Amino acid sequence: VEVQREWAPRGADRFYNLVRAGYYDDVAFFRVIEGFMVQFGIHGDPRVNAAWRVARILDDPVTQSNRRGMLTYAMAGPDTRTTQLFINYRDNKGLDGQGFAPFGVVVEGLSVVDALYSGYGEGAPRGMGPDQGRAQAEGNAYLRGSFPTLDSVKSARVAKP
Repeated sequence: VEVQREWAPRGADRFYNLVRAGYYDDVAFFRVIEGFMVQFGIHGDPRVNAAWRVARILDDPVTQSNRRGMLTYAMAGPDTRTTQLFINYRDNKGLDGQGFAPFGVVVEGLSVVDALYSGYGEGAPRGMGPDQGRAQAEGNAYLRGSFPTLDSVKSARVAKP
């Protein structure tokens, strides 16, 4: 992933700090919707989730479109971004007007992103996938116990330019 701070500085800075802290290590891709996006960013340790769930950042203006391969924060409304991210599987221009500001792009390995397990589909209660509330409260114990086929990030590191 290549981050472009000028696209969304608050989001880029949050991501940089989370990666440096090892936050995304062993984090599951818990919502994989074919033809739309793949979402991740719920930590495996419920105590870590509890601390970050309230650490919201202000929105960035949308300066880039949610094209295929773009990395963007998930959110539940204005100024609610925390740790959850998604990678667009296709051009999702409709998300631009909703305030979803991309801050990075997958520059290598998009075929790996395309191959992530998608059999669970949408999360509960609308689909068979993980319930986000339970994932935050129970972490990897819930995700691995109930959804053993989920793929995950092995580790994330800041690369030297």
